[in-house]
Amino acid sequence: MRGPEDKLISILRESGVNFVSTLPCEKIKLLLEKIDSSFFAVPLTREEEGVGISAGAALSGMRPAMFFQNSGIGNMINALLSLTGFYKLPLVLFMSWRGVYKERIEAQMPMGSRLPSILRGAGIGHTAINTVDDLALIGDKLNEVYKKNRIHAFMLSPAVWEGAQKSRNNNSSSDEVCFPSVAVTYRRKKCRPEFTRYEILDLISPYLDSKAVVCNLGFPSKELYHIKPQPSNFYMLGSMGMVAPIGLGIALTSGREVVVIDGDGSILMNPGTLATIAGTSPGNLTVIAIDNGSYGSTGNQVTATRDFVDLSLVAYGFGIREVMTVSSRRGIIEAVRKNTRGPKFIHILAKVGNRDLPNIPIGQDEIKRQVMNFLAEDVVKACKK
Repeated sequence: MRGPEDKLISILRESGVNFVSTLPCEKIKLLLEKIDSSFFAVPLTREEEGVGISAGAALSGMRPAMFFQNSGIGNMINALLSLTGFYKLPLVLFMSWRGVYKERIEAQMPMGSRLPSILRGAGIGHTAINTVDDLALIGDKLNEVYKKNRIHAFMLSPAVWEGAQKSRNNNSSSDEVCFPSVAVTYRRKKCRPEFTRYEILDLISPYLDSKAVVCNLGFPSKELYHIKPQPSNFYMLGSMGMVAPIGLGIALTSGREVVVIDGDGSILMNPGTLATIAGTSPGNLTVIAIDNGSYGSTGNQVTATRDFVDLSLVAYGFGIREVMTVSSRRGIIEAVRKNTRGPKFIHILAKVGNRDLPNIPIGQDEIKRQVMNFLAEDVVKACKK
């Protein structure tokens, strides 16, 4: 007899879901184990980054779905509205609904009890799945989401899984746990910034030809559009911190070379994505971190990289092994031309300053259309296990 987990996976397959990202929840342990063995599944460090990764996958024509505990909705509302909803990309959210049914942890109750109101206030369609029979409601909704490019949340009550087969992963305390033991003596050669971000973008622009480029919001996108307007550029118009996740989603689902143009403030907002990049290890991804030690689009307020945070060491510490720090003309050009397998992290030290330019003259619908058409020429479908 099939359990509820198998029934849900069958519904996902029949609806063409082909890209999944997950965060753990004790109530859906067995479901997550079966998801991981049935689909190409990306383990996340934070719910918000999953929104960006799913957006990148959707730009490549995939049908993404996320699995996580409902408390995570608080970490992702802005990205859902200013990225997924704004660009009209499809995304299905499967949330383990804590805080309502037989909940023993009081801290889960405030978010759980208000979840329908939060989703309703955000304009996100949602369906409560309270019994095994309710799983039958999912299929039609999935088809609508992917056909009409919508967001929809399924609130999965713990009641659905009662009496189901136990998880195979017992996490016994007797299991041996191995951690990497890498002795790192890190000495970054002294670099002084020589160029502004605009000048750096101008230097690297020939390298961006025919690549999928995901660019940070605000002045960086305006500067890139002025220097190198091409249909393969995805210009961020909102959702700070989502640049690297979007690029990762594209890299995992497309055969194209992908370049992320990120900034220090954006990376500091969502650094866990560097761990996800290292863990999934796409060979076609390059992250160019232009670090001017300031929030350039909001008045050049100082970021933590100005005095005490080294983004190169952060990237290396998260597991990215191809890391370079440069600032000179020669160093920048050599770094972007270096023909090594990714993921690569190129940390470019920059002077503070923005070029005064008009806003990008194309809207989000045209940006999305151009990038999707470019990616559709060479899409590699995410592999099911």
